[in-house]
Amino acid sequence: MSLIPWPYRWLALILLAAALIGFGWIKGAGHVQAQWDVAVQKQTLQAAAVRERQAQATVKVVTQYVDRIRVVRAKGDTIIKEVPVYVPVQADVACTINRGFVRLHDAAAAGELPEPARDADEAPAGLALSAVAGTVATNYQTCHENAEQLKALQAWVKEMKAAK
Repeated sequence: MSLIPWPYRWLALILLAAALIGFGWIKGAGHVQAQWDVAVQKQTLQAAAVRERQAQATVKVVTQYVDRIRVVRAKGDTIIKEVPVYVPVQADVACTINRGFVRLHDAAAAGELPEPARDADEAPAGLALSAVAGTVATNYQTCHENAEQLKALQAWVKEMKAAK
């Protein structure tokens, strides 16, 4: 016969098995935690790299936009300054702008339908042709600035996608 009775042997085996399972559990949890920590650190570094690329792309796009806007404004200002050359005083005297034109232009600028034409629309509006030319040139300058802004926004969106 053996010195240790069977119930104690079983109890010892169960305790040994529980100790091995507990040890494995603790070691496994530590290993998984280490893997998790490495993955989190890797993601943090990747996010920082993406933010850096996006910041660089933003600076690049904004710089290009500012340069293009300067060119558009310079051209527009030059065109506006040239209005008296292309629309001389004689044209202001010879050409009368009627109220109907003013009403139609203002409605088109606002993106609305004009009011119905009236007899009073044929009366002079007291507006010089050079003033109309200056307004139209200014409007086109603003239009070109808006176009450049849209192009810059589209370029920025493309750069943000590429930076991911």
